[in-house]
Amino acid sequence: MIQVLMIEDDLELAEVITRYLKSFDIEVTNTDSPYMGLSLLTQKQFDLLILDLTLPEMDGLEVIIKIRETSSIPIIISSARDDILDKVMGLDRGADDYLPKPYDPRELEARIKSVLRRKSDSNENKPVHENILFEVDNSTIRFRGKTLELTLAEFDILKLLIDRKNAAVSREEFIYASDHIDDSSSLKNIDVIISRLRSKLAAVDEDRQYIKSVRGVGYGLFV
Repeated sequence: MIQVLMIEDDLELAEVITRYLKSFDIEVTNTDSPYMGLSLLTQKQFDLLILDLTLPEMDGLEVIIKIRETSSIPIIISSARDDILDKVMGLDRGADDYLPKPYDPRELEARIKSVLRRKSDSNENKPVHENILFEVDNSTIRFRGKTLELTLAEFDILKLLIDRKNAAVSREEFIYASDHIDDSSSLKNIDVIISRLRSKLAAVDEDRQYIKSVRGVGYGLFV
């Protein structure tokens, strides 16, 4: 199922969109708070963001800037602001599409799939070389072009770190996210697995430490 985050303060519109897209196997998580939206992006893996521009707390154009500091998630602007300058600034700051309100939900569904298709095609055509740090498939992870020999638990933890790169992940989240770590496992076991992962990454690139401790939280992969 496609996972979409919507930052939209029109709760009635958000509910209509959520119900409609669910019938197309698209699950929407909605918040009317830009700060909550930014937080959710560090807590869960989303495939796409639908972003209003006129929001409480922070303008949507500023939200795009903050997101692009750490994430390349596709962004569709959904806004009643029809000033061409807003559209130009939104796309210039990193949005992938701009859909003016009001619109038919069918058009939004089509645009979501179009943006994701373009993103997928772009990734498939991207050459594989050592400047790409991590390549992940269903069973292996390559780091700087070299396949890492990982246990199932190590794979789960490193994949979660890659998915949430440049953000902190708690030790508890590692346990809950892995099917190969017992829920009753000691948090110290996570520290041991992290230590092994650091060693395996260092065997390929010893010039820097990619997995860093985040005080009071857990660990993060910072690239």
